[in-house]
Amino acid sequence: MNGSRRKRIIITADDFGLNPAVNEAVERACTQGILTTTSLMVGQAASEDAVERATRLSQLKVGLHVALTDARSVLPPTEIPDLVDARGLFRPGMALAGVRFFFLPRVRRQLAAEILAQFNLFAATGLQLDHVNAHKHFHLHPTVLNLILEIGRDFGLRAVRLPREPLRAERGVPLGGVVARLGGTAFLSPWVTLMKARLERAKIAHNDSIFGLSATGRMDETELLAILAALPNGVTEIYLHPAVPGTANPGGAGDGSQTELAALTSPRVRAALERDGIERIAFNDLVVP
Repeated sequence: MNGSRRKRIIITADDFGLNPAVNEAVERACTQGILTTTSLMVGQAASEDAVERATRLSQLKVGLHVALTDARSVLPPTEIPDLVDARGLFRPGMALAGVRFFFLPRVRRQLAAEILAQFNLFAATGLQLDHVNAHKHFHLHPTVLNLILEIGRDFGLRAVRLPREPLRAERGVPLGGVVARLGGTAFLSPWVTLMKARLERAKIAHNDSIFGLSATGRMDETELLAILAALPNGVTEIYLHPAVPGTANPGGAGDGSQTELAALTSPRVRAALERDGIERIAFNDLVVP
């Protein structure tokens, strides 16, 4: 975004507030590791605990993780019946939801109301808004992105995650997985390009590249060291889903969350950052005063 050849890195933990195990991991990764930012799911089971921790951790920058799938809504089901079931859980199926967001004005109005409610709940925490992204990258959907940008303007939105991951060789990935990833990249590429253009028109800061998409659930020490060794120029975001030992991975990819916490607190990873002079930053550091 900034054309710089410097290597700067944003290291983010998603799903803050999902449960106490995630919150504890985020705190450890910040105080004992290399974490710079986290993305808060407001209104989830442990969001109050997450806010209390973030308030104590002045060095931790916090963004809004807009949740529109695999989560509980902030608004009651009676106000957004087309989005959630009677328990307030978002209906499954992101593809179908995306079609309904685009074509049905009634659903779009409910979507706007829920996104507004999530921004309001974040503002009520008193935390400074570092960035915004969406659970499972739902902000790639143009309707969701437009609403985030329109609503976020009144809440000081200045930076958004761009989920553009460079293609690279990966360890332990069979040929079928490589082919699948190439297909996924080809599918997402036009949407990422549209998002980038939309963000730049709106003068919203964003990262240049990201890592964590293809290696979700297995961002261990070896993976992080490999990423750092081949880090592209510009601003890179690495995102993970850490949790403390004894919990299932909240990112939905097996038991890798404890391994990801270990990677975030690895002395070898910290040493690699320092050796190569890679600056750790937050999204707000990208914003021109």
